[in-house]
Amino acid sequence: MTLYKGYEAVIGLEIHVELKTKSKMFCACENGFGTEPNINCCPVCMGMPGALPTLNARAVDYAVMAGLALGGEINRLSEMARKNYFYPDLPKGYQITQGKYPIVAGGHLVIEGKRIGITRIHMEEDAGKLIHRGDLTLVDFNRCGVPLIEIVTEPDIESAAQAKAFLKKLRTVLLYTGISDCKMNEGSLRCDVNLSVRRPGGALGVRTEMKNINSFSFVEKAIEYEYRRQVNLLENGMTVVQQTRRFDEASGKTYPMRDKENAADYRYFPEPDLPPVYVSEERIESIKGSLPILPDERILMYEEKYGVPAKDGERLTALLENAELFEAAAKNCRYPQILAKQMLTFSTDAAIDLTPAQLCGIADLTGDGRINSSTAKTLLNLCQSSDIDPEEYAKAHDLFQISDRELLWQMLKKAAEADTKSAADYRNGKAAAGKALVGRVMAESRGRADAKILQELLQELKK
Repeated sequence: MTLYKGYEAVIGLEIHVELKTKSKMFCACENGFGTEPNINCCPVCMGMPGALPTLNARAVDYAVMAGLALGGEINRLSEMARKNYFYPDLPKGYQITQGKYPIVAGGHLVIEGKRIGITRIHMEEDAGKLIHRGDLTLVDFNRCGVPLIEIVTEPDIESAAQAKAFLKKLRTVLLYTGISDCKMNEGSLRCDVNLSVRRPGGALGVRTEMKNINSFSFVEKAIEYEYRRQVNLLENGMTVVQQTRRFDEASGKTYPMRDKENAADYRYFPEPDLPPVYVSEERIESIKGSLPILPDERILMYEEKYGVPAKDGERLTALLENAELFEAAAKNCRYPQILAKQMLTFSTDAAIDLTPAQLCGIADLTGDGRINSSTAKTLLNLCQSSDIDPEEYAKAHDLFQISDRELLWQMLKKAAEADTKSAADYRNGKAAAGKALVGRVMAESRGRADAKILQELLQELKK
C-alpha cells in the first residue's frame, strides 16, 4: 500500500454474522427476514419481566463450526454475559453476548500470503432495527434476539484493499459451512471497522470505529476516507478523537455518531439467567467431521492434481456449488486446465447451470482441437439450463474446427485474390493487412478455421 503523507493505517474488523437457524438465540420466535414488522416477537426477545431465555443449541454448533473453519481453538467452557447500554431498538436495555469467556479463541485467514489473525469469535443476540421516515423514527423488533457470531480480527490489516479481500474470503468460508447466507444487503453480514494511523513502526494512534457497513465496496471507501481524514488532522496539528462514526454512502465520508465507549461503560457481568456453555470433545469432533473441504485446501488440490494456477483456483472456489461442479467434471476430463479456464468465463458470484458431462465435453472438444475457443463459448452459453449434448450439437450444426491445411490454404488464397491490396500490403511487411486476410477466411468459415494453422499458412503467402 502506498503511504499517504508517510503514515500507515492500522485496521481491525469486527464482523457480525447472522446465523441461519430456524429460531432466535434465546426463544422460539422465527428467525426470518422480510416479514411484516413486529410479527416475530415474544416476551423473551422483547425483554419482558419474568421471561427467561433458553440458549439455542444449533447456534452453539454453528459458532463452533465457524471457529473450526477459521482455525480457532474451541473453548470447552464459555459463558454468556450482559452488555448494558441503552438504544431504542434494544428493549431489554442490555444485550446478551459473551464477554471475558468467548466460545472461540484465535484463528486466522491468509490473504495474498499475509496472515490476518482472529482474536476471538463470540455468540450474541442481534438488536432490532430503526426505520427513519422523515422526522419519524420507527422500531421493528423482529430482529431482536436473532443469533449472531461476532468475529474480531487482530489489527493486522494494512489497507482498504486488504480489508475487502479479507471480508470476501471470510464470506466464502462461511458460505461453505452453511451457517449463514451472508447476504450483506439484508444485514446478515455486516462490519465495524476500527482504524488508526501512525508513522511506520511507531506507537498505535487513537482509533475510531465505523459502524455497520454492509458492502465490500463501502468498507473499502470508508477506510480510504477515514485514513486520509486522520492523517490530515495530525498533519494540521490537530488530534484524532476516539469516537464511533458512520459512513455515509452518498457522500463517501464518515461522520461522528458518539464518543467511543470502553468496556467499563458496558458494565459486563455474567448473565444470571443462563448457565455456562459446555461443549464436549465428542461434539466438537462431530462438528469437525461435518465440515466440507474448505477453499484453501481445494485451491492447493487443484494446483497439485490438475495444474490449475492458485489464482484460478481461488476464483473457482468462490462458490461451493461451482467448486463441486469443477471437481465432478475434472474427474473424467482430459484437459482440466482448459475446463477451469472455460468455467471462469462465467461470473464467480453465481452458480454455473451446466452439468459436469457438458463442461467436460466442451473442454475435451477444445483440447482435442475439434472446436475453437469461439465455438466453445457458443456451446457453453447454449448448454446453460438445457440438456444439449455439446458434441452432438456441434456435429449437427457443422461447428467442428477446420484443420485441413490444404483446405485452409485454398481459402486463404481465395481471400488474397479477392483482396489484392491487403495481400500486396502484407507481402510488403504490413502486419495489419494480414489480419484483414485472416478475417476474410474466418468469415467464410463461420469462425471455424483453425487460427494457429491459418497463421502458419499466412507466412507461406509471403513466398
